[in-house]
Amino acid sequence: MQTIQELQAQLANGSTTAEKLAQASLEKIESTKNLNAYISVLNERALERAKESDKRRAEGKSLGALDGIPVAVKDNMCLTGTRTTAASKILDNFVAPYTATALEKLEAAGAIIVGKTNMDEFAMGSSNETSYYGPVKNPLDESRVPGGSSGGSAVAVASGTVPCALGSDTGGSIRQPAACTGVVGLKPTYGRVSRYGLLAYASSLDQIGPFGSTVRDCATLLGAICGIDPHDNTTSTRPTEDFTAKLGTGVKGKVIGVPKEYFGEGLDAECKAAIENMLKKMEAEGATIKEVSLPHISYAVSSYYIIATAEASSNLSRYDGVRYGYRSPEARKLFDLYAKSRSEGFGKEVQRRILLGSYVLSAGFYDAYYVQAQKVRRLITDDFTEAFKTCDVIASPTMPGLPLKCGMNESDPMAVYLSDIYTVSLNLAGLPGVSVPCGMAGGLPVGLQWIGKPFQEADLLAVAEATERLNK
Repeated sequence: MQTIQELQAQLANGSTTAEKLAQASLEKIESTKNLNAYISVLNERALERAKESDKRRAEGKSLGALDGIPVAVKDNMCLTGTRTTAASKILDNFVAPYTATALEKLEAAGAIIVGKTNMDEFAMGSSNETSYYGPVKNPLDESRVPGGSSGGSAVAVASGTVPCALGSDTGGSIRQPAACTGVVGLKPTYGRVSRYGLLAYASSLDQIGPFGSTVRDCATLLGAICGIDPHDNTTSTRPTEDFTAKLGTGVKGKVIGVPKEYFGEGLDAECKAAIENMLKKMEAEGATIKEVSLPHISYAVSSYYIIATAEASSNLSRYDGVRYGYRSPEARKLFDLYAKSRSEGFGKEVQRRILLGSYVLSAGFYDAYYVQAQKVRRLITDDFTEAFKTCDVIASPTMPGLPLKCGMNESDPMAVYLSDIYTVSLNLAGLPGVSVPCGMAGGLPVGLQWIGKPFQEADLLAVAEATERLNK
């Protein structure tokens, strides 16, 4: 699949149509079904919207920034009249009665949503193996996971079914699968994109963001979906920006912070070498490399899993078999209705996290775990604030090594949890981050994560675009 820019040029000169692009996308989805990247494919809806785009173009009407461009969206975002399952049994037949704000904006910009992508159940996972609909395959090496929880969206772009896609990121769920599949994945600043219509995992951590084959595609997609939303009072009042404006400005004069805590024990030697090689190229381009410290970062994973599971246990209490979703046919009493519906409807990983969350919120452990985790969250945020006083952006690995082998979610769940070691801190601090391929290790792409100051996505993407250029 070509880039957004290339497709827009073809649409403008008449060498293709939105309907042809949508049809080609749908055919590619069909031919790559073995990857299991999609839960729902919206054939009729997509073709109808594509015809509307072609009609607008033929009549000379105003066109949106994404008019006629095929896009895939993660199946935890509501889209009126379509299944929104969060890859779970409990919502297997749930049809959304409204549309998420991010998807409303996407379609208002003329994008054609061709399908809802597979994911870890309720976005809980880092391997895309917890889905009720089966695991997603990594197109680069099917013996390895594509990362999670937004693995379906990453694979949708990596396999060429769409030029760009939307995912959600709670602790690395966009950046980590982007690194695993060799695409670009951006987590915006918390509050940059509305969460209205996103099925909640952990509300203070969740953020919708784009995948693309290029940094420019991610910047274009972000520009279409961000902005204040009266339905979500955590959205920023900042006006929408042109996130492509600074692309191509390079890194000359930029100070790049390199946390000493991120490049020690636990980082794969080949991955480390690829990242350090890219930093040398950046230095040759006029950037200054400066060591910084994030002294509390070793507590990030522990703090994250306490806060995330606590919020999850609260958010998922709404799935009780009463109002919507799966209801156990075996229930005879009210307690049985709750217990059986949830036990049968939720998968093992979701149940594990609900139990952990309920435990840390219980009367005897709330102060010892949840309150302490929130204090650590503040310390981590302060660490980043202090580091950014001396640098413009921070460089880190996206993952500690290559994509994990399939099956480790069952055999070694702790290893899967630790694959988010470099990403969760950004969600705790609400910072923007982008993963960009920066080299190869063991025949697979290595992701370099760039971390930016709050709401400085345009500057962050300029550095990411320089990485992309230097990696060619």
